[in-house]
Amino acid sequence: MSDRLLLLIESNTTGTGRQFARRAVAAGIEPVLLGADPGRYPYAAEDGLRTVTVDTADPEALWSAVRELAADTEIAGVLSSSEYFVATAAELAARLGLPGPSADAVRACRDKTTQRRLLAGAGVPVPGFTEVGEVAEAVDAAARLGLPVVVKPVQGSGSVGVRLCASPGEVADHAGALLAATVNERGLAAPTRVLVESYLTGREFSVEVVGHEAVVTVAKHVGPPPVFVETGHDLPAALPARQQDALTGCAVAAVRALGLGWGAAHVELRLDDDGPRVIEVNPRLAGGMIPELVRRARGIDLVTAQVRAAAGLPVTLEGDRDGGASIRFLTVDAAGTLGPADAVEAALSRAREVPGVVDAALYRAPKAPVGPAEDFRGRLGHVITNGSAAAAAARAAEEALAGLATALRPPAADRTERTDRSDRPDRKETV
Repeated sequence: MSDRLLLLIESNTTGTGRQFARRAVAAGIEPVLLGADPGRYPYAAEDGLRTVTVDTADPEALWSAVRELAADTEIAGVLSSSEYFVATAAELAARLGLPGPSADAVRACRDKTTQRRLLAGAGVPVPGFTEVGEVAEAVDAAARLGLPVVVKPVQGSGSVGVRLCASPGEVADHAGALLAATVNERGLAAPTRVLVESYLTGREFSVEVVGHEAVVTVAKHVGPPPVFVETGHDLPAALPARQQDALTGCAVAAVRALGLGWGAAHVELRLDDDGPRVIEVNPRLAGGMIPELVRRARGIDLVTAQVRAAAGLPVTLEGDRDGGASIRFLTVDAAGTLGPADAVEAALSRAREVPGVVDAALYRAPKAPVGPAEDFRGRLGHVITNGSAAAAAARAAEEALAGLATALRPPAADRTERTDRSDRPDRKETV
């Protein structure tokens, strides 16, 4: 047992949560997961992670649990890999006199309207936007901004609740559904406010920033509208130097404008002929397994950097390679099922046999029903590839994804006709 603890406040349910704990162990620090229901994170039990059950939405209950831990062992740092608890972790770190971002800056960043206002005030380009609290206000805002518009919650992540609305009726329906929600997908209180934004066209990218340094630019793949499900990432993005500089300059300017600059930030942007515009800044490491892609392509371990920074240890962002990496997520465009166990195993084998594949996984059990993804929770699996260059990794990822998709069983013809072609004419055929 270590004589120092890294406190992890809740976790993301996929991606880097497990890696945070493992990197702490590698640094000689014992990770402790504090959660309202630690059982929702299977990796905790699988890895023998020490857990504390506490109401993480209750500041005093959480502080009491932290003080109890601190009475016996030195607290080295406090972190969260969950979007919803980054500010909570920052507050606890500050109370303990430990490194971390400004909790006020994180809270401001997490409120998308406040973020937009701060960025616009600093001259960082953002889409047109209006915050509303009533359905009629949302419809009026859409008319002023010009249809189609994006309607989204003022807080959230993983594209949950984000939708492109092409008519006043669609705006009213989606805004009404969001405003009626009292809690989010984590069971936390949801603000009764909605953001209506101009729809940005152009290619989508993210810039991964640590402190005020742009580490890498990532090309993003997004599924068909009206939702915005991320279906893949390629890095480094293949761009002319002028566009690369424009994206990284805009991302770092956004981080500075928001008063961030400690640890990681994930900045999402759209790039068209007029230049980049910030979609949003997330005051945390990227999701979607992007940190793993960065590690494999560049030899830069962003998770380790975040853990070491929280513990007050030296951090290096110097890579030891110059390759490429990609991820593709399996999604479907109509209802169906996964095949039986033998078909699932065969599909995984096909994906893993593709040269360059370093990981392939399915998230559903054999014969499980599947359907179109509305947000990150609807993704069914992934393949990760590594290569000497980004283009090679991307080609391998597409080939491996096709192999993984053989695990799927198509829906009945009548359901395909009704759901895919009639109700969702903008969608593609079943994968």
